[in-house]
Amino acid sequence: MSIETSKPGTDVDRHPVPDPGLEEHVERYTDVDQAAGDRAYRQVVMMLAAVPVLCIAFVVIYFAVPSDSFIDLFGMQWNALNSLLGLTGGLATLLIGLACVHWAKTIMGDEEIAEDRHSAASSTEDREVFAREFAKGAEQAGLGRRKLIGGALGGALGLIAVPAVVLFADMGPWPTAAVRKETIERTIWAEGIKLVNDITQRPLKASDIEIGQLVNAQPANLWDYHGTEFQVEKAKSSIIIVRMDPDRIKIPESRQDWQVGGILCYSKICTHVGCPISLWEQQTHHLLCPCHQSTFDLGNSGVVVFGPAARALPQLPITVDADGYLVARSDFTVPVGPSFFERDSQHDFKEGDR
Repeated sequence: MSIETSKPGTDVDRHPVPDPGLEEHVERYTDVDQAAGDRAYRQVVMMLAAVPVLCIAFVVIYFAVPSDSFIDLFGMQWNALNSLLGLTGGLATLLIGLACVHWAKTIMGDEEIAEDRHSAASSTEDREVFAREFAKGAEQAGLGRRKLIGGALGGALGLIAVPAVVLFADMGPWPTAAVRKETIERTIWAEGIKLVNDITQRPLKASDIEIGQLVNAQPANLWDYHGTEFQVEKAKSSIIIVRMDPDRIKIPESRQDWQVGGILCYSKICTHVGCPISLWEQQTHHLLCPCHQSTFDLGNSGVVVFGPAARALPQLPITVDADGYLVARSDFTVPVGPSFFERDSQHDFKEGDR
């Protein structure tokens, strides 16, 4: 057995594997058959032409289909608006990709080339060669003979941006006073709405709540909502109910009828950045937010005693119905949740208010 050796720098050292060369070129069916080539051409154009139609359908669906409509399919409930937007927008993007792939595989030039590697820096001669090859490739792309593809591709790429622009409207409505009043400044609490346990949904009786106890609760009408609307209303309407000894807490004259025998109800949402609060200190009557340690004195109308929160915790006026169940007297008198710069703060409770 003999082993062939070579000196460094020889051709055998630089090219230890023989150059296999190019395989014999096989003509594509679209190059051989004119009818097949024309058929592939029409397919590419049809796919690109379908993109503007889908983009228009996307825009129409966005404005015509209600956001709270649902489709029952495969045993599941699908949001109709999101499903149709995803179908039209996704199919439009997919068709552009498929058209480009089909164009490249069946219409563009199919001549194999091979060349030796060279240094990364390009000489003037190389750049001139590149320019000539680029022009040659552009010619092979068939745009000169089949100009409709270029126009269809340009139109498809231009219109595919329309759905993205339309979606900017989903960033939300302009926060005018009227819009805020109907959205972030209101909840589903209203006169006569029962306070129910947030887990069991059982109505809460005043007689069942003991001194020192804290209960997480929701409005009884919360479960009339579904999907995203349910989550939005729950985020604003969540409450905590506490019972304290009336002789050991401060109840302003203006809020005497907001409580039932020392049972008070507050928003569960911190007024700093909106974290849910339920860390209850029975002895001090303080409620601590776990996110940034804002502390509220529930024995003194929910005023802030520590931390970054700038507003007292909103209190829900409550009473009892004929059967002794806790019910709301009205909605919150001030917006719940984190502060925002547009809101009117003049009605927030402050230390010393009567």
